Amino acid sequence: MALMDETRSVVTRTGRFVNEVISFIIFSILDILDFILCYTFKVLDFVVEAEWKPCYCSSAKEAITSSGKILVSEQGGSKKIVCLSSSKIQLEEISDTLYTRPSLVSEVSKSTFKEIKKLKVETTTMIQSCEKIKKGRVRSSSTFTVNSTIVEMLQGKVGQVQSQHCIIPRWSDCDCNTCNSWSSSCKDTLFVKVDGARDNVQEDVIFIHGFISSSAFWTETLFPNFSESAKSKYRFLAFDLLGFGRSPKPTDSLYTLGEHLNMIERSVLESHKVKSFHIVAHSLGCILALALAVKYKGSVKSLTLLAPPYFPAPEGENATQYMMRRVAPRRIWPLISFGTSIACWYEHISRTICLLICKNHRIWEFIAKVVTRNRIRTYLMEGFWCHTHNAAWHTLHNIICGTAAKIEGYLDKVKNNMKCSVTIFHGRYDEVIPVECSYNVQAKVPRANVKVIENKDHITIVVGRQKAFARELEEIWKNASD
Repeated sequence: MALMDETRSVVTRTGRFVNEVISFIIFSILDILDFILCYTFKVLDFVVEAEWKPCYCSSAKEAITSSGKILVSEQGGSKKIVCLSSSKIQLEEISDTLYTRPSLVSEVSKSTFKEIKKLKVETTTMIQSCEKIKKGRVRSSSTFTVNSTIVEMLQGKVGQVQSQHCIIPRWSDCDCNTCNSWSSSCKDTLFVKVDGARDNVQEDVIFIHGFISSSAFWTETLFPNFSESAKSKYRFLAFDLLGFGRSPKPTDSLYTLGEHLNMIERSVLESHKVKSFHIVAHSLGCILALALAVKYKGSVKSLTLLAPPYFPAPEGENATQYMMRRVAPRRIWPLISFGTSIACWYEHISRTICLLICKNHRIWEFIAKVVTRNRIRTYLMEGFWCHTHNAAWHTLHNIICGTAAKIEGYLDKVKNNMKCSVTIFHGRYDEVIPVECSYNVQAKVPRANVKVIENKDHITIVVGRQKAFARELEEIWKNASD
């Protein structure tokens, strides 16, 4: 037995070493490829659209405009944009992971000298701090920097009417009726699917889908499986997030937390006159659910989170960068880690993938129907196809990574300022968001009930067990009401 354990340990260590070596080679090549694609897309954008398109490869620079707009990000802290104009643009938080993503080679180089520099930095900091205290000059830094791409993207938004260019899809985005139907409508609201009670609504239930998905994740699985009793009592509202499915996909949006919440409030809460409600959210949607619950703490009856992405950053670590490394570790195995790493680290490679898949989704839909002989509903694939690179890229960084430092505050407010029930579901074999994340949430909110579902992953926690999950949700809502 001891020999078998030792052999297994050796095999595991060998496999991990091989994975790290191959990953280093592959991602080093991808660093170079993304650099080449950066200039390739600049040329293509200029040829097709007659203007250069900003990207996040450019270095950060100081930016204070002369038109009353100040767009800055605090050096060494959370990156923010302050826009001062008559349009009263709110303070929007922008994730530094949008433009601070060191290459694998540079990270290895830095780690080599990390320990050598550590003592020097600590000593220098201590000396400088003592000198400032002696001279009475201790004050916060007034130096601000911002990535030039953010400035360019916001210049057309502040104090101006949205241009037609922001409505027309880019050449690399799909322009079919499904993806672009919102641009011909006068209503700038999310696509919302309503089911359940109509006339005698007792309570509402809001469903928030995850990253690169759509409302179909709920409407095709849970909605048909709720009991008649639940359908007569609850009104179900599932919507496509900004930039996904059949919802608006503005090309000038930075897809910040504020923009997402604003659209949810306008399209769901206000449009449907929602007062008291339950929330069910999956993955990325859990972050939006927490932010929404904290803002409407007196109206939330229950909070159900599926695979919440909560990685508490160790002391001294940058929360956004730590979150990015945990979600996208730049490893070729497991394959899901390889996919998330491509989406998170490589702006131009991920745009190329969107060009090949999303823009041509009608072809892939046809192939899927031929292969399956039209026997299955491809709603999961449709949710994956119907988005733009701009929406996916900014939502990933500004919501998943950018809110890493905020989630802890949200959980504290759920714990101390709210009385709603909190239930967490997680698939045992979830390779996207590990089970530890749910227990991290429970550590912050002790009353949270964690249910780990055996033999299920990030998707099959709902898909494939929709009937059982529908019953579990009904029980949660019933207990919350009682």
